[in-house]
Amino acid sequence: MSLAVGFKRLGFALVAVIAAGGSLLYAANALIPADSVRTQVLAQLRAATGLKPVLRGPTTVSLFPSEQVSFADVVLGDGDQPALTARRLTARLRFFPLLIGKIEIADLSLERPTIVIDLKPTGGSNWSTLIDALASSQTANVQGLGTFSEMRITGGTLVLRDPVHELTEQLDDVEASLAWPSISKSFGATGRFMWHGEPVDASLTLADFAATLAGKRSGVKLRLASTPMKGAFEGTISLAPTVKIEGSVAADSKSLRNALIWLGQKPLPGGGFQRFAIKARTDVMGGTIALTGVSVELDGNTAEGVLTFALDGRKTLQGTLASETLDLSPYVSTVRLLTANEREWNSSPITLDGLNGMDVDLRLSAANLVVGDAKVGRTAIAANLRGGQLVVTIGESQAYGGVIKGAVTLANIGTGIELKSQLQFTDVELNNALAQLFGLHRVEGKGNIAFSAEGSGDSVLAVARTLAGTAELTAANGALVGLNVEQLLRRLERRPLSGGGEFRNGRTPFDKLNVSLRIAQGIAKVEDMTIVGPTVKVVLTGSASIPARELDLSGTAALVAASRAGAQPFELPFVVQGSWDDPAILPDAEALLRRSGAAAPLLNAVRERSARDTVRSALERLTGAAPAQPPPAATEPDAPLQ
Repeated sequence: MSLAVGFKRLGFALVAVIAAGGSLLYAANALIPADSVRTQVLAQLRAATGLKPVLRGPTTVSLFPSEQVSFADVVLGDGDQPALTARRLTARLRFFPLLIGKIEIADLSLERPTIVIDLKPTGGSNWSTLIDALASSQTANVQGLGTFSEMRITGGTLVLRDPVHELTEQLDDVEASLAWPSISKSFGATGRFMWHGEPVDASLTLADFAATLAGKRSGVKLRLASTPMKGAFEGTISLAPTVKIEGSVAADSKSLRNALIWLGQKPLPGGGFQRFAIKARTDVMGGTIALTGVSVELDGNTAEGVLTFALDGRKTLQGTLASETLDLSPYVSTVRLLTANEREWNSSPITLDGLNGMDVDLRLSAANLVVGDAKVGRTAIAANLRGGQLVVTIGESQAYGGVIKGAVTLANIGTGIELKSQLQFTDVELNNALAQLFGLHRVEGKGNIAFSAEGSGDSVLAVARTLAGTAELTAANGALVGLNVEQLLRRLERRPLSGGGEFRNGRTPFDKLNVSLRIAQGIAKVEDMTIVGPTVKVVLTGSASIPARELDLSGTAALVAASRAGAQPFELPFVVQGSWDDPAILPDAEALLRRSGAAAPLLNAVRERSARDTVRSALERLTGAAPAQPPPAATEPDAPLQ
């Protein structure tokens, strides 16, 4: 019974205290002038922010039962562009000090505020006075300000302006809670805002708020999470004499391409740049961000190394990364050199706009490199991007059984691209190299290729039309595939008009192959093309159209040794015409007619214009050649048969 009586008495006491407090608040509401409350609250706001509040709307004072002061249409700061404007600012007052007639702000609420931060070229901002005031309040109780330690923002807008870097950023729909408890040194902020059309959840913790405000070293934790990207940092920060940040950073994204677009960067050309993750040790000094111990993943590729971002002036990325296997296929997956039928150059427009947003100087090394169907060994690459011009330098790549060195340059020239290349292939397997580079499948063996060319245009076809440069190929102990020259020559030596047999198979071994081309306006002119084998020798001249992918060559194929003693080795002039994917090889019909004594009357008939077409048709059936195009009207009657 005594315990129950005790609780009953305690309940009566609490009710009495509450009633007394309510009575006091009611009395205070009647006795404390509203103007006095308003004046004291404004004074504390000015002391807290260092900025003079300007009231452009009515004020509501309520000491019972809500204990708050509400100001409509509030402005903090001077000038045409104040630091803060709010539809409503509400100061909630502390309960117990109010019982004795003392006004103390417990927390603030800002409804639909617009906060403007203007960075100054000389340092600091329009909020410098606020920072100084908050720093003072952390070390001294300014007009009872030591207890004011919480703020809530609803429906806010934050605008950051940096005239030096011509930067303006805006955060919309800001919902945040800020707290710096007087019993603790820490500062915490949590909330959400909209940036570039995406919601971002954010949290910030400062281990020592007073030290941070004074520019001294303090622990910091930052978390940002949005659909395009997530990021986190944990370390230390100091603001004086310059900004210095040290710690660990981590970030990841389902699509780096989408994240970069969200961050305001132009879309990158080509494909890839999807799944991305990075972890690193971070050191920020001024406008430079240094990442060490980097572990980065991009499109399934993983690499380690160091990276440096320079944000002063033009954005620059520098670094060195090493990978076990580097697959570049995603980045060239959208590049189409040929049309769907793989017989014509692609005429679709090429754009390199995404190369203008940042300067890059990267060095990459990989034990294995994959580009589409091509797989190469140890490779060292340097990629330099500056002012929209990309230079990829191959220090050394173990490819096609040999070594590749050289450089390729791509530049955005407004009306399209400009391409320059200087490549040297040493002791490579020609069949694979020529097939993957030029779509040629006719040469086996190992050799050297030197290629130097440049061109410009808005498509692959346009670049092909303007190509200029040189190309050289040397090889030894190889073979031509799909053609048995010796077999053809020996058959035609025995029976010049036998034709008809299939000679587009087999191989023609060679001891030496030399090709030298000079390219101008997309036309490759043969300066030297010689094939020397154990049984045959072939020499060609003429040209090839790179845009049309067509050949127009003529030459002589000869047996090295005569078939019988005392005779001259058999040789046969021929032409190679048509698509370089499947050219027509036509023996010189007039030479075959001369060699066949029985066909002399045919040769005479060929010289007569009226009989030429009939004889040509017959020769084509004899030799198995494809029908030739009719001669132009301007051809003289006695011109030799082509």
